[in-house]
Amino acid sequence: MRLQSMVEPPPLSPGRWQAVCGLSFLVLSLSGCTSFLPTIGPSRSAIEHSSQVTADVGAIELVDVNESVTQELLSHRQAQSFAQVLGHQSRTVHTVGMGDALEVSIWEAPPATLFGAIGASVQTVAAPPQATSLPEQYVSEDGTIEVPFAGRLSVAGKTLAQIESSIAERLSRQANQPQVIVRLSQNRASTVTVVGEVTTNTRVSLLPGNEHLLDAIAAAGGVRNPVGKTMIQVTRGNVVAAESLDRVIREPQQNVPLQPGDVVAAYFQPFYFTALGATGKNDEIAFEAQGISLSQALARAGGLIDQRSNAKGVFIFRLAKPDAMTYPHAPTKTTPDGLVPVVFRVDLTDPNSFFVMQSFPMESRDVLYVSNAPVTEIQKALNVLFSVAYPILTVKQVGL
Repeated sequence: MRLQSMVEPPPLSPGRWQAVCGLSFLVLSLSGCTSFLPTIGPSRSAIEHSSQVTADVGAIELVDVNESVTQELLSHRQAQSFAQVLGHQSRTVHTVGMGDALEVSIWEAPPATLFGAIGASVQTVAAPPQATSLPEQYVSEDGTIEVPFAGRLSVAGKTLAQIESSIAERLSRQANQPQVIVRLSQNRASTVTVVGEVTTNTRVSLLPGNEHLLDAIAAAGGVRNPVGKTMIQVTRGNVVAAESLDRVIREPQQNVPLQPGDVVAAYFQPFYFTALGATGKNDEIAFEAQGISLSQALARAGGLIDQRSNAKGVFIFRLAKPDAMTYPHAPTKTTPDGLVPVVFRVDLTDPNSFFVMQSFPMESRDVLYVSNAPVTEIQKALNVLFSVAYPILTVKQVGL
């Protein structure tokens, strides 16, 4: 009898069955509240509910990833490129400015009636004997230089050819058929500043043939970090544009001509996104400066976990610029620094999404999140139930 009772325990008494059922009901009730269960993050329904807040309160922007949204994001990225922001400005005709140094050479037809008689104050060139080079002249703060017998001339904002004509005209009544050549010996006004992660922080003179963005970077000795992780920022007045150096090299139209006063800054920019949730790898994943697509990002994150993931619950969390796209809500909710919290939703059960993902652009600091499937939450609730109820049943039965 003793052995039989251990192999086939007698049924529980009605009171104990009521206790076990009550405990089971409590566990099942608690399992309906996800806050009492371990989880990797918000469920798909919780994320979608966060976008249903009224616009007055400021809803999170929930945007379905489709062809039109992808094209809008790509168009905005193209509109922010150097070619679009800075390339439309024509090349600046080089003019003289304050601080520039000029060398003035004057020729007279023989016999030299003016400068041939002042050898004590100027240097006479042997060939031809009628050529006279004046000492180097610096353009003063009022934009002028001093030329003997011509007086003080305003040269700031003029081309070298215009300055030559002005000097020759001033000397025409005194010199014998004067001819003038003006050479820019030191260019200090028409320059750009190159700073940041370059070999030498310097000022680069803008001269014909040496006026494009890559020319300035090369004059500074090149960048100190890999091209694929280097960003170039150009500041022109109130306009600031940034682009990856890799793209500037690959696309000639991005190698825009610079303007005097531009500031070129090179800085090391490690691009990365964060993969969380039911992906093969939860990690901070780096990518190249030229960018990657959503399909590439999912592949680098190890794809979706088949036993856990919700194929309809793939999301990209992003702090986007206010003008990056057309948002569902107006006014949009913004962060203190003016960025818009956006959640992009992808439905991988739709075959068309696999084509769209190949073009959808990832941004640095994006969060790629895959929610758990609903059945996973049910399974966790059942695991909690059995982990609590089974020991009680076992103890009670053995104790009888």
